[in-house]
Amino acid sequence: MRLSRLILQDFRSYAETDLSLRPGPNVFLGYNGVGKTNIAEAVAYLATLSSHRVTHDAPLIRHGESQAIIRAQAHRGAREAYLEVEINPGKTNRARINRGSAVRATEALGILRTVLFAPEDLELVKGAPTVRRRLFDSLAVQLQPTLGQLSQDYGKVLRQRNALLKSIRHQGFTPTHESTLEVWDAQLAQVGGRVLRARLDVLAALRPHLSEAYQDLSHSVRTARMRYLSSLTGHDEDGEDLSGPTVEDPAGDVSPLEGASAAELVSELQAALRSVRRRERERGVTLVGPHRDDIHFSLDSTPVKGYASHGETWSFALGLRLASYRVMLDDDPEPGAEPILILDDVFAELDARRRSRLADLSTGAEQLIVTAAVDDDVPEALLSNAYRVESANQLSTATAAGPLRGHDE
Repeated sequence: MRLSRLILQDFRSYAETDLSLRPGPNVFLGYNGVGKTNIAEAVAYLATLSSHRVTHDAPLIRHGESQAIIRAQAHRGAREAYLEVEINPGKTNRARINRGSAVRATEALGILRTVLFAPEDLELVKGAPTVRRRLFDSLAVQLQPTLGQLSQDYGKVLRQRNALLKSIRHQGFTPTHESTLEVWDAQLAQVGGRVLRARLDVLAALRPHLSEAYQDLSHSVRTARMRYLSSLTGHDEDGEDLSGPTVEDPAGDVSPLEGASAAELVSELQAALRSVRRRERERGVTLVGPHRDDIHFSLDSTPVKGYASHGETWSFALGLRLASYRVMLDDDPEPGAEPILILDDVFAELDARRRSRLADLSTGAEQLIVTAAVDDDVPEALLSNAYRVESANQLSTATAAGPLRGHDE
């Protein structure tokens, strides 16, 4: 999978730019703030309809404008597609496929697949649960594009239910509230059960690849592990899992929910909502559901968060991304279907050994997009096709050694 052309209009710092991209490495070099990461962000946005840098779309729009557009010529083996996505903060984002009529942007999901590595990836291990949930949801959507609308639906139902609970907290509880809550419970459980099932499927697919990828990056004798912590099985609001290990898995990797069907998870969620109804009315917020879940990472039996070294934490975070790439390869092994790999300013964060290992593991991708502030941070083998980003208005080719050859793109 690759892009041959990328056009940005009012996206971040770019008023308008038209880039030609090649198979293999495409390296964008430039000082911080000149716009090279914006290119990587735009490519990833086409695949996921979300940014790795911000949680809302408004910052993606160039200052003073109301809309941004990303266009791309995408190739998947012998097939070709022209993709356009309109980003409309506060309104519905739209897409056009092969210059057809405008449709909901979620209908464009699945045309392009990407895996992005960035300095923010440390937050996958060190950050709040929402960062880990986003990783799993994003991968689930790339594997099953219809889940993109499902995630949006869950967010809408959750906001409506929370608004009702907040109203009950301030105004008092009435029989009418009870019947309305039952309606929202049913909707939240129906959508939430499917979201949870999708995350558990992603976890099962990632687990063996994570262990292998961590070994490839670190050469450690320790095993990378993960466990899903669900509000349905008793983890508290601080993320501690109170359910304990299962008989089948004394080490505690396997959640009791992993073998449940989507329908069973819906029933579990409905029961859990009923059990916390009084506490929810007192606090004015929904206390159980996928929005309160977490994923626990460990090396052997030791938690990564708070215990692993900086190098181990980086290897774990990179291992998650490499595992995601390999899961996508398993999902669609057809030649030309492998995701675009994006390495956004990540080499600067790694020691020489991890840089070399990541470069070696990335060379098999049909297309690789790399950004870096310092030429020496990028392994020389990847600099065969390098560009110097001077500003949002100027992009020049550069040799592997760094000097400009001097044409504007």
